[in-house]
Amino acid sequence: MNTVTSNTNKKRSINYIVVHCTATPSNTTIESIKRYWKDVRKWGDVAGYHYIIKADGEVIQLLPENKNSYGVYAHNSECISLAYIGGIDKDGKPKDTRSKSQEHAMFDLIVKLTEKYKNAKVVGHRDFEGVKKACPSFDVKKWLANYTPDIETIR
Repeated sequence: MNTVTSNTNKKRSINYIVVHCTATPSNTTIESIKRYWKDVRKWGDVAGYHYIIKADGEVIQLLPENKNSYGVYAHNSECISLAYIGGIDKDGKPKDTRSKSQEHAMFDLIVKLTEKYKNAKVVGHRDFEGVKKACPSFDVKKWLANYTPDIETIR
């Protein structure tokens, strides 16, 4: 079953696990990303993603899965969103800037989430109709089809 019960006892049907980038330099702090959401986007304390992956591969949960994030407009109620910090080059252009640690952590998190939400499709933010962003700055389906975990570096 692909549902999670919210804190209001309303069930969320999870149809997508969505991969994002923060579209920031890789060394951007989580605190500054949260401040941007609150002060610029006016989202209050609601996060853009459920999980964020730091450059060193550390996964931080920003929002419980039973709550909607602001990850994909008009689809938030059916998504679990995860992002890696990065996704742009030094000129602010879209670029896959994931470190090997971020790739490993992302893969592991996707496996965990797909085991929990068995019918959910894993997609990039840009794969939704009407999205005019490069996010997550790489082709998620192609990456997943070709990714081979490096067993030597798995914790």
